[in-house]
Amino acid sequence: MAEIQQNAAGSGKPGKRRAKKMSTRIDMTPMVDLAFLLLTFFMLTTTFAKPTTMELTMPVKGPETPVSLKKAMTIILGKNHQVHYYTGMNAPNDKSVAVPELKTTTFAASGIRQALLTRGQQDHSLVVLIKPSADSKYQDMVDILDEMNITGQKKYALVKITQDDLTLLKTAAL
Repeated sequence: MAEIQQNAAGSGKPGKRRAKKMSTRIDMTPMVDLAFLLLTFFMLTTTFAKPTTMELTMPVKGPETPVSLKKAMTIILGKNHQVHYYTGMNAPNDKSVAVPELKTTTFAASGIRQALLTRGQQDHSLVVLIKPSADSKYQDMVDILDEMNITGQKKYALVKITQDDLTLLKTAAL
């Protein structure tokens, strides 16, 4: 609350009288109480951001399942947020398997997403092998897993990159 304090106008000297000066003092206690009440109210009534997580189902430990060459698509995560992919598998030691044609794209909607959708329409039992390289970033892994969810890809695996894949990358860069 506010109150008015009166001070004496003069110093007790005879002569001309001056008008009394009034000073005010404002009590800030109710305003501080109101601020804390409002702060408490908004903190308790606000919904906090719920964390969003990606569901990732890992297979049970057991023998490795061989993947058919016709049903495989290999994605290699490269440097500078580039995505390299080819259909089939890279088996240079097997002479019956042709050397795959390596294609390079990005994480744009017209990039790897379009390639996954096109390949998925051709073969509904597609298995995607994701191979992060040493030059790729963690964000690239998150982005490719998001693309798997967006395109509705059911079968995919995170696989270590092989020396044959690194050789294929080097020859494609030339």
